[in-house]
Amino acid sequence: MEFVMMKKMTWRMAAAVMCISILGGCCVLSGKCCKSAANDNKGAEFYNYTLMSQTGETVKMDSFKGKVVLVVNTATACGFTPQYAPLEKMYLALHDKGLEIIDIPCNQFGSQAPGTDDEIHEFCTLNYNTTFPQMHKSDVNGDNQLPLYAFLKSQQGFKGFGEGKMADILRNHLGKNNPDYEKNDDIKWNFTKFVIDRTGKVVARFEPTADMATVEAFIADLLKK
Repeated sequence: MEFVMMKKMTWRMAAAVMCISILGGCCVLSGKCCKSAANDNKGAEFYNYTLMSQTGETVKMDSFKGKVVLVVNTATACGFTPQYAPLEKMYLALHDKGLEIIDIPCNQFGSQAPGTDDEIHEFCTLNYNTTFPQMHKSDVNGDNQLPLYAFLKSQQGFKGFGEGKMADILRNHLGKNNPDYEKNDDIKWNFTKFVIDRTGKVVARFEPTADMATVEAFIADLLKK
């Protein structure tokens, strides 16, 4: 009897070790999961996505491995459009240190990016001398959203607009159209920014109301790591 019980215990222990190693820390015997290295670095999934460039070429996110990446949805006729200037300034200052900026024009917020890809690109280069990569105009919310954006939002949700005049304006505007806008992680407006570290982890989300100096300081610190 004692021998049979020992055999059962040995089998269960061996099975537990096996399932933990195979399933990344999840044990089917106990139904409990341990936090695994895979979960700790879930952000590396970022490298599985692709985008289409402004010129129609496929851009693989894994081409940015080892870089700090800022992904931003933009518009050419928005109150936040002047943020193109500090974005370009930051790009010029930090690109050689490992920063990449991915500009994704989007017309979902106030229809403030109405032009074609070529027209948007011309506007940005003529008015703000932008040199960072610009992608094909795309949706970042809804049924036709870029798969990349579904992932980014799952990693860094909406946490509010903070304080200030523009924050108050956005809260008032969005609240009139959708009183429950705070209850989901959708992109709320143009120039929302996600920051991805050198390992592919999505480490921050900055709403358009965030001070650009704060964004740059965060990225500059991240580049030192």
